[in-house]
Amino acid sequence: MLYACATPDFMEPAYEWRRLFSECWGTFLLVVVAAGAGVVEAQSGGAITLNAKVVAPGLMVMAVIYFMGTVGGAHLNPAVTLAFAARRNFPWSRVPGYIAAQIAGGVAAALFLRAMFGTIGLLGATAPGPGISGLQALIMEVLLTAGLVSTILGTASGARNIGANGALAVGGYIALAGLWAAPVSGASMNPVRSFAPDLLRGDMTTTWIYVAGPVLGALIAVGFEWILKGSATAAGTLAAQGDPNDPGNKPRQP
Repeated sequence: MLYACATPDFMEPAYEWRRLFSECWGTFLLVVVAAGAGVVEAQSGGAITLNAKVVAPGLMVMAVIYFMGTVGGAHLNPAVTLAFAARRNFPWSRVPGYIAAQIAGGVAAALFLRAMFGTIGLLGATAPGPGISGLQALIMEVLLTAGLVSTILGTASGARNIGANGALAVGGYIALAGLWAAPVSGASMNPVRSFAPDLLRGDMTTTWIYVAGPVLGALIAVGFEWILKGSATAAGTLAAQGDPNDPGNKPRQP
């Protein structure tokens, strides 16, 4: 999520498969950790604490940004992709492909968990906590995602935290949000992270919360970013699309 404008060669459709693969693989890793923490907690009889469950996804996102953020932006989340597009840092024509790759990665992660452990621990699904209504969980997801996307857009736009520090900021925010809000809504902030386990366990009663909440929160964050910093920046475009100057993104010369 963290780097200035793409060159024509890098934007060639012939290389889009690499960016889509990075989204699929990165989302797989995120969902297998985020949902897998709940599955392993149930399988192990509580060996994984709540703190560990919510910190692990933040660390995984941080790692993904570090090792392949320059390939395609490391969105890993449809709400982030929509936010970058609404912010005009990312072409709308590429949004369907990114979201499809994210869904594929998330569903593959849920399939992996089900093959390994069955549907124990509700396959790591997110749901409103005890005594929490659907509306309360929705509002919490809107708030948490607005904060997450504000962090992503802010660190991507050329702020002090850009680059390596941006990975720390985004990963740290995910962990922080989970530490205080996971008992309320599960602190998903990502439609795919919630949709994939719900799909594989065959219960989508509360899925709407984790689709509508992050999307609304992301759009709010786009508005806040405009208020704070005005128009989209070249640095934000680089963060959203990947770094064409990274050696791994340059096609070989004949």
